[in-house]
Amino acid sequence: MNTSAIRKAVILVSGGLDSATCLALAKEAGFECYALSFDYGQRASSELLAAQRLADEAGVSRHLVIPIGMGQMGGSALTDSSLTMPEDGVQENVIPITYVPARNTVFLSYALGWAEVLGASDIYIGVNALDYSGYPDCRPEFIKAFETMANLATRVAVEGQPMRIHTPLIHLSKAQIIAEGVRLGVDYGLTVSCYQADAEGRACGRCDSCRLRRKGFADAGVTDPTRYV
Repeated sequence: MNTSAIRKAVILVSGGLDSATCLALAKEAGFECYALSFDYGQRASSELLAAQRLADEAGVSRHLVIPIGMGQMGGSALTDSSLTMPEDGVQENVIPITYVPARNTVFLSYALGWAEVLGASDIYIGVNALDYSGYPDCRPEFIKAFETMANLATRVAVEGQPMRIHTPLIHLSKAQIIAEGVRLGVDYGLTVSCYQADAEGRACGRCDSCRLRRKGFADAGVTDPTRYV
């Protein structure tokens, strides 16, 4: 293999089902993978352990976990334990309190900076516009706008090496995402999706994320490996 032809990509890895599939897809596409995770004050800190497991399993070239103080600002049930975690299911056309203000904008900005340092032109993020909780920063319009900004804001892009944001899951249902992961050999038992998982990574089974995950496995006809409290 001509190693000079290998392209690098930064993959946002949260530790959940979607990012695990995204990492596998980037690897299948032939990228040298660099995993990026964030300790941003989330309730389910066990998802960071899951992210490490996924990065190790995938054999990434490097895995960074960056601490950022988004939890200090509050405003989301994912970072503020004084707010009640919704357990009634996703409501159509309602942005839930689990939305973390500007989270994907911040995460992608870090990914963009690291990509530029690495000489990578590609960033993968597992956002989804179908089976999701209504977050505005998971929409194709947002990703397109961020990519446009990235190509105006970076030296490498201005000098002729454009940046690309890959969202391979954005138009897939949760069942289709799981089917892709199964095809790629993803071990979903390593992942943590629950918004309020305990220290061991066991899921509550009641939050929006748990409901979407459980339905996805059922619809895909795949045994759910999730460990519940």
